[in-house]
Amino acid sequence: MVVLLIAAWAFLVLILFTTIHHRFTNAFCKSNKRLDGKTCVVTGGTMGMGLEIAKDFARRGAKVIIACPFENEGLDAQKLIKEETGNNQVIFKHLNLESLESTRNFAQDILRTEDRLDVLVNNAGVGAFASLTPDGLLNTMQINYYGPFLLTILMLPLLKQTGTSEDKTRIVNTTSVLHKIGTFKPKNMNRPEDWIMVYSNSKLCLVLFTRELAKRLKGQNVVVNAVDPGGVGTKIYYNSTGAFFGKFLEIFCKKVMKTPWEGCQTALHVALDEKLGDVSGEYFRNCKRHRAKALCYDDKAARELWDESVQLVKLQQCEMDECIR
Repeated sequence: MVVLLIAAWAFLVLILFTTIHHRFTNAFCKSNKRLDGKTCVVTGGTMGMGLEIAKDFARRGAKVIIACPFENEGLDAQKLIKEETGNNQVIFKHLNLESLESTRNFAQDILRTEDRLDVLVNNAGVGAFASLTPDGLLNTMQINYYGPFLLTILMLPLLKQTGTSEDKTRIVNTTSVLHKIGTFKPKNMNRPEDWIMVYSNSKLCLVLFTRELAKRLKGQNVVVNAVDPGGVGTKIYYNSTGAFFGKFLEIFCKKVMKTPWEGCQTALHVALDEKLGDVSGEYFRNCKRHRAKALCYDDKAARELWDESVQLVKLQQCEMDECIR
């Protein structure tokens, strides 16, 4: 208990300093790009930053598919986005990243019903849960990393079909500055640890995945980048830390941290900015390229994580041949 409390307070101190820095250096997406005729998928697009991203895409004329595991929340968000933007091309689809089967069903549904996909934003995430999913993976690792890994791979055929040399399709992975305290242990990234490290490891994996995927997609008219939104006051923190500490974080987040609209600006910048059409495999913060943790540039580590991930999400070789070629 003492160790947990010390870790929780250390986490809070880190978030505090990071948040104050990010709050005073926050940048904003300046793109005026229209998205008429384009299709965008936003996971976790029903609340927080995901909702703000979805609303922005809708205002620009895109067909927006928001994905989450809760039907009532999804339908409410769908209605809200339509009312606020005047865009009726907003669709809610069920996606539970905690389930590999649900992730596959969602991807198959998109591939069956959509003839194009221009932007995929892997935004959904959770703070920290220690339990295992029915697939035998840690909740936080599966929702934050393994699920997005599987979803992205399965969506690649449609992304590649849509992209052109003049207008490449884009994948945006939402990571965190906390990836810098994550640790990499080959063949054991699904290991149980304290909640801060599990969360940090999931975000480290996303950056490694982003860089490895960018290499494998070179010349295929699809770009992928990772974004760090900074310290954002969303429910991801105070829904994951217990009643007492969670309530404290809720008050703290609302008073000090970025709003979801402020936090989503880097994701919008990477998804929309015309100058970034050929940029891939990079880590962005405050709408600028930054240096990620040194480990993220270790090609051997990225390949080992890739191979382990393929095995854990049960991708078959024939699927990999179809999606990555």
